[in-house]
Amino acid sequence: MEIGEKLKEARLEKDLSLDSVQETTKIQKRYLMAIEEGNFHILPGKFYARAFIKEYAAAVGLDPNELLEEYKEEIPQTEEESTAQYTRIQRSRKENTSTKNPAVFSFLPTIIVVVLVIGIVFAAWYFYKEAISKDSAGPVDKPDDNEIIYEPDDNKQDEKTADDNTADDSADEEHSDNTKDESNTPKPKLTVVEKGTGASPESTLELENAGDEIKITLESDGNTYLGMENGDGKSYYAQELSADNSPQEFDVSDDERIYLNIGKAPDLKITINGVELEYPVDPQENVHQKLWINLSPSE
Repeated sequence: MEIGEKLKEARLEKDLSLDSVQETTKIQKRYLMAIEEGNFHILPGKFYARAFIKEYAAAVGLDPNELLEEYKEEIPQTEEESTAQYTRIQRSRKENTSTKNPAVFSFLPTIIVVVLVIGIVFAAWYFYKEAISKDSAGPVDKPDDNEIIYEPDDNKQDEKTADDNTADDSADEEHSDNTKDESNTPKPKLTVVEKGTGASPESTLELENAGDEIKITLESDGNTYLGMENGDGKSYYAQELSADNSPQEFDVSDDERIYLNIGKAPDLKITINGVELEYPVDPQENVHQKLWINLSPSE
């Protein structure tokens, strides 16, 4: 029995429809059908085959890890091939670099000698010019007895300096007051309320001091599936997010809670009102994560 048939059999035994499994896993129905039929090429990528199968297995009561181990030869591999290819490319670049370096290094002594000669010539020219300038300078003129030499009033100069210092002090105090006012404004803060567990951990966080306007920015430098909705089931986003169509920004000021279903957490950066979210569970160990964020704007 193939893995798709086993998942379908488990679903039917629990009397579940594809629509109900889609609602539970947040995976599109056409992807669930592709898994049951063994058409893994329809999925967004090889990574999603493993992630979606784990979600499907958990939804129909099967152990995801045991299932993946049992059918590991049937499931598409994810990163081994790309890793091997990357290693070959890096090795080839290093070999090319090593063949070019000797030719470059052979010119270094000549370059150093040329720079030193130019420096010596420039120094000799500079000192020669200074000597000529001193010899050609005429006698220093002395003030004539009839000339009137103006000397500023020291007292007035001191008063002007004191006025300038007073103005500077006032400006410093005003700047200090403005800085103090800005520093007293509380900054938004994300706190972990509950840390999830399991293969697809579901964690809860709370946002504090958000202000009246709350904006969530989602940015991906890779390729990940993302589902986002509020506590009432309103969907904001439910598709792939990549570097080509990100960042995505959403105004959630009117919502009390936000739910995120993340297919590949290491590739997704979440920012709320300028504060970057840190995953409660290490995204390198658990790439598929679910997050609840309680929004409590400051009064």
